[in-house]
Parts: sequence; structure tokens; C-alpha cells
Amino acid sequence: MAEDGPHDAPQGDAALAALAAGGSERAFRAIYRAYVRPVYWLAHGLVGNPADAEEVAQETFLVAWRKLPGFELAGDSLLPWLATICRYQSANRIRRQRRDRDHTAAPADESLPDTVDVEQQVVDAELAEAILREVAGLGELDREIFRLCATEGYAYQAAAEQLGVAHGVVRNRLSRIRTRLRTVVKEST
Repeated sequence: MAEDGPHDAPQGDAALAALAAGGSERAFRAIYRAYVRPVYWLAHGLVGNPADAEEVAQETFLVAWRKLPGFELAGDSLLPWLATICRYQSANRIRRQRRDRDHTAAPADESLPDTVDVEQQVVDAELAEAILREVAGLGELDREIFRLCATEGYAYQAAAEQLGVAHGVVRNRLSRIRTRLRTVVKEST
């Protein structure tokens, strides 16, 4: 992978995707940092345990890295695309685990409880898609506040400084965003 020079300004997903598609490790690392948490939590909801969720998240980004050269961003965010890859990787992992369990002759393995609830996976996937749609429908500043605070773990003041707005703006807008997302969650469950 090629390495490029320093970047002074933050870049949007489309620019980062284009740079990463061209081999920029720095751009891909920025994509990874921006989205690893939501991808992990989506994977966790689908596969049901931290170890498998971590593996699925890593597999998701490996697949994304390989597919970036032919990828064209349809919206402002890479998250819906990464969520789709994550769902496929989760389904593949669940199928492999079932196949392995089915082909194991040991009677003890037959008594293992099935920890994967397909109906719950569908609900979780639908919920994740509803949340992604809601976030995609936010204004640009609100999406950036959500990205920085909710997915990257920025404190209000750090996000405010990054975005060039007041601390209160970040706090108030994030509160409204969370209220909207809670409504989406309640309606989806």
C-alpha cells in the first residue's frame, strides 16, 4: 500500500474513499477510525458475542479495502456500504459456525445452545438500517457532531473545537440527535 504526504484539512468520505482506492493507507486508516465502532456494534448485534464481532469488524474492513478500487460512493457516508458488508460477513460467520457445529460428531457439541436468533438478527439489522437512514437524513453539521461524539468518542468541547462551533451547540444538537434516534429505536422494537 502506498503512503501519501501529510494532510492539513479533514476530508469527506468521498475524498477518503478515492485516496484509499488509490492505495493510501492514511486515508484508509481515517475511514477505519471513523467507522470501526459502529461496524463493531452492528456485528455484535448480529453475531452475539465480542470475539466474533471483533473478527467480523476486521473482515468487514478487509473486504472494504479490497473493494474500494471499484467502489463509487452513492451518498455522503461510507457507513451504509460498510454496514452491508458487515451484514454479509456476519451471515457468513454464522453459517460457518453452524456448518462446523453440524459436522462435529462429538455428542457434547450437539447439546450446545444455539446462540444465534435469526429473528433477532433481522430486527437488529432493520434497526441498524433505520438508525443509518436517520443519521443520513441529518444536516451536515449534525452528522459531523454525531460522527465525532457518538462514533469517535470526542468530548463536547473537543468536537466543538474540531467543528469551529460553541460547546453548547454540540451539546444541544447531540441531545436532539439522541432523542431522534431513541424514537427510531422505540418505533423499530
